[in-house]
Amino acid sequence: MDARGMRWFLPLWLGQSVSHLCSGLIGFALGVWVYEQTGSITRFALIALFTTLPGIVLSPFAGVLVDRWDRRRAMMLGDAGAAGCALITALLLRQGSLTAWHVCALMGVTSIFSAIHWPAFSAATTLLVPKHLLGRASGMVQLSQAIAQILAPMFAGRLLSLVRLDGVLLLGVVCYSVAIGTVLLVRMTGRVAPAAPVAGRSSILQEAREGWTYIVVRPGLLGLLIFFAIINFSIGMVQALVTPLILSMASTEVLGVVLSIAGGGMLAGSVLMSLWGGPRRRVRSILAFTLVQGGMLFAVGLVSGVTTVAIGAFFFLFCTPIVIGASQAIWQSKVAIALQGRVFAVRRMIAWSTTPLAYLLAGPMVEHIFKPLVRVMDLSAPVHEGTPAEAGPAIGLLFAALGLCTALAAVAGWFSARLQRVEEELPDAVADEMLGSSSESSTPPVEASVSRQPVA
Repeated sequence: MDARGMRWFLPLWLGQSVSHLCSGLIGFALGVWVYEQTGSITRFALIALFTTLPGIVLSPFAGVLVDRWDRRRAMMLGDAGAAGCALITALLLRQGSLTAWHVCALMGVTSIFSAIHWPAFSAATTLLVPKHLLGRASGMVQLSQAIAQILAPMFAGRLLSLVRLDGVLLLGVVCYSVAIGTVLLVRMTGRVAPAAPVAGRSSILQEAREGWTYIVVRPGLLGLLIFFAIINFSIGMVQALVTPLILSMASTEVLGVVLSIAGGGMLAGSVLMSLWGGPRRRVRSILAFTLVQGGMLFAVGLVSGVTTVAIGAFFFLFCTPIVIGASQAIWQSKVAIALQGRVFAVRRMIAWSTTPLAYLLAGPMVEHIFKPLVRVMDLSAPVHEGTPAEAGPAIGLLFAALGLCTALAAVAGWFSARLQRVEEELPDAVADEMLGSSSESSTPPVEASVSRQPVA
């Protein structure tokens, strides 16, 4: 790896790795707490809904602010807001007044701060990393998320027995503070510049609309965005239901082990992506590995058992860093730097727009559609109606249907000419030397100027 080209990115990446671990600890602990308090799949899924929906809705406006602000300050604001929400949650818990709805509200506020943090971090990465290393940088980001996915369930399960939920939340506040400190360290290097000033400042709504226009006039990027919106519906369902699926068959301790194994798959894929940087034909790799994910999900749904879930989750998440890393590298190289905040925010809003819908529908689909279907098919004969174990076959059948839909979406992508040619049809938005130059100079890189009217 080009150490000189990545040196300014590494401190930022290390800090955000701590932030990812912190989020994983808090998310796992709160999810288990809510499910144990309520015993409801629908309420458990609502936590995931509130964790994403507010941030998705407000993403375009957050992206505009990121383009206007110093991106270091935007990242610090995101981490500070998340720390504040964790602290409030801990105080409510200690007072004995914390409820599932408090968790929903506070996670919703946290998602708004995340909507500011994510495009700021993505845009800062583009400034710090040379273009030919963007794939590896994306792999490193996925690597930190994989490590968090492995360690968070292991640590959270142990910490819940040692220091209880309020201790986990307070530890999260400390982790977020460490992440803020590393952003301050990067600021001292002078490498991260704020977005280029825009002549004739327009309204936030107009600038948010510009992010959407930038994508619409580029059919290849729009096709890629629609593809991810489709498969994210399946992923949202899986995220909402995998914990109830495992808990219908095993204990909380086994849940932590399975999630750690799944994180091992993501870790392996992230290491591969970090060292490899991904294939030259990124769109084809996205479609191929998504097809594998669909097959894994289909197999998990048809074959019951904790072992099958663990194996399927490992290979499903092994593909994830390659899919996300290839997509991120395409967007970072094809979108002008001065507009990346708003464009990435709109991209996030649309790509993730189906995820809250999946969270909202997950519980009702299991309870009102697939449970009755399982009874008709007599797949739940060994268990009693209304018991937690009855949910297992119903969720499995839903997973099989989602796997089939995911595979069909990947196959359809192979027949989309504009999607297949997006890398050839769209020129790179900026020259390679304008992305994270490896020069020893401490002068911040100059951002590319962009036209207010994007070209097709």
